[in-house]
Amino acid sequence: MHSTYKIAILDMNAGQPNEGMRCIKMLVEQFLDREDIHGDYQIFDVRVHHELPEIEEFDIFIASGGPDSPKPRGEKWEKKFYRFLDAIYDHNLLEERKKYLFLICHSFQVAIGHWKLAKVTKRKSTAFGIMPVHKTKKGKQEYLLDGLQNPFYAVDSRDYQVVKPKKKRLKSLGCTVLCKEKKRPHVPLERAIMAIRFSKEIVGVQFHPEADSEGMMRYFKRADKRAHIIKHHGKKKYLDMMTHLDDDDKILRTNRTIIPKFLQQAADAIDHQTPVSV
Repeated sequence: MHSTYKIAILDMNAGQPNEGMRCIKMLVEQFLDREDIHGDYQIFDVRVHHELPEIEEFDIFIASGGPDSPKPRGEKWEKKFYRFLDAIYDHNLLEERKKYLFLICHSFQVAIGHWKLAKVTKRKSTAFGIMPVHKTKKGKQEYLLDGLQNPFYAVDSRDYQVVKPKKKRLKSLGCTVLCKEKKRPHVPLERAIMAIRFSKEIVGVQFHPEADSEGMMRYFKRADKRAHIIKHHGKKKYLDMMTHLDDDDKILRTNRTIIPKFLQQAADAIDHQTPVSV
């Protein structure tokens, strides 16, 4: 028996145009277009219109990345988003039919800060490009990362980072660090956490697994973006990024692995939780 899956996409982009939402929608639509899958999705504009889904009405949730500081700024949407996070977490502790949540970049940082699992700090410089992401020992056993090399590659674009994990709190809540940022032997700074499994139903990443080559190529070929990247990161960085975009083993593999696996894992679990009518 297959359930009808209700998916909520939380747009955290504060009204700014981006490729991420297009990619998330495409991945969700590809999942729902399969012959053995039935369902639909709805988009909620969290930061502009303060829209949040009622968790009872949906099964699967994906929260996007977004701009600006992930630290509390007293904006109206923040408390609603915190309540949403806690509602899903509490629901899964109490109810048999679970809710599944995937957090990307900005929403991941906000959740880390809200649940007090680590420090969220401003980086000395922007992390930007197609970067290697290293699996931890636990990450090597993670289903969502199965099929990806170690390190694998993903789009990284952030001014903030998750560092100094609170190990006792992580352990008490059953959280697992899955990935860390690239190794920098010449830089005496702590490596940021790039992915955490918060529970069997909730996982978050610091990078952008939704990014695809088509959108990123279009984005980086824009004259203003090309000039900005070369000015701030150098021509070599720009050329390396364009080369990586043509490599099927880089972001294309990440795009086709992590979120599709999350959706499949959630669907399989939901089917298992759904009683068969007789």
